[in-house]
Amino acid sequence: MNSIKVSLLISFCLLSFFAFSQKALVTNVHIVSMDGKEVLKNQAVYIVDGKIDQIIPLTAQTPRMYSENLIDGQGAYIFPGLAEFHAHLPVENDGNTQLQEESMWLYLANGVLRIRSMLGHPSHIDLRARVNSGETPGPRVYISGPSFNGNSVTSPQQATKMVREQKEAGYDHLKIHPGVELDEMWEISKTAKELGIPFGGHVPLAVGIKNALGSGFKSIEHMDGYMEGLLPDNLEIDPATSGPFNLKLVGEVQMEKLPNLIQMTLDQGTYIAPTLTLFDRYFGYIPADEFRQAPEMKYLPGFLIQQWVNAKKQMERAGMLDKEFVAPYLEFRRKLFMELHQSGVPMIMASDSPQVFNVPGFSIHHEIRLMSEAGMSNYEILKSGSVEPAKYMGEENDWGMIKKGMAADFVMVQNNPLEDLNTMQKPLGVMIRGQWISGEKLQAELDRIEKNHERKP
Repeated sequence: MNSIKVSLLISFCLLSFFAFSQKALVTNVHIVSMDGKEVLKNQAVYIVDGKIDQIIPLTAQTPRMYSENLIDGQGAYIFPGLAEFHAHLPVENDGNTQLQEESMWLYLANGVLRIRSMLGHPSHIDLRARVNSGETPGPRVYISGPSFNGNSVTSPQQATKMVREQKEAGYDHLKIHPGVELDEMWEISKTAKELGIPFGGHVPLAVGIKNALGSGFKSIEHMDGYMEGLLPDNLEIDPATSGPFNLKLVGEVQMEKLPNLIQMTLDQGTYIAPTLTLFDRYFGYIPADEFRQAPEMKYLPGFLIQQWVNAKKQMERAGMLDKEFVAPYLEFRRKLFMELHQSGVPMIMASDSPQVFNVPGFSIHHEIRLMSEAGMSNYEILKSGSVEPAKYMGEENDWGMIKKGMAADFVMVQNNPLEDLNTMQKPLGVMIRGQWISGEKLQAELDRIEKNHERKP
């Protein structure tokens, strides 16, 4: 078929699309589809009712007359929106949802189009409904219920009841925190599997990494429990002296035990949410006052930043974050991260935001930098933020790639992110649910949020 006939065919298709449905045409883009490493050069993407209807190579005759719904990429790149799969959404405060809605814009402005919130609250159910329906602008949202921990769980029977209540309430996930006993964990596991609701989180000390994997943790947050599983069997852990996440015990690690834990992880199909930036910023040796000055802190209320400073300084004063303790632990975590990744354990992009010095959206780019510095390739980093989260949710046929029939959720940037990770820090625009939000609009929302939290001199 010659180019004139192709042009006429495209014109007819576009006329049909624009006449009968909600649609958009994104032209003159290069596509990082994540369906393999190949970049599709010089393409047009046709979107109908929030879905990618067609991807067609550009020709000199490709029509440009549909200006009302035309987005001309001018040679930019598009890639599937990033995921933040360990978020802590703000809660509604006496009907005030400002911080929730601002968080949604902070994610969008950084190209984050999917979040999994891992500290649930009843107000998140309404927020999820408003965001997923498009009423409130924001990334698509999955939410865990309130955490299972040493205070909220009092017995195996009560744990079972709590699982059923959260499933009935409509939460997407269960969050495990420290303090859960082993018999309680088995009941959580049994009931969650019966009801078909995934669970994961921290690895309680009484449970341990082997039982956590055996019980069916779908995700291990923070790579928690692995270091403890590598310690000598006769070593007793005293949390009062071992530091946060027992980091002072890193010198006792027996790496020869790791292959067995990796095989267990692979056998169970468990995902890892590494949150490297949480440990770099919260539990790292860089002083709190340095992070206080980070430019993105201007998008959050001053009282919250001060809470973070106080929390970190308390550990600094106690000597828990001295470089002599922390540096070997961070190096161990980087090595553990790469050993798990290179062995085929699936990673889901996660930074734990908003959490200590991790501002929504911005912290994902800190996470990306640390993943790269640890040795992960650009392609695998993008995969952890797109393909793997979609698989985690069992929705790999719906999103995570730029392909015909999938959700029209993608980010436009100036350069090829497979070659330049920094380009993702400044989206030229995002497409979410088939709706285009320009870079100018994203910046306007950032400016508005900054003004909301302007510090008085």
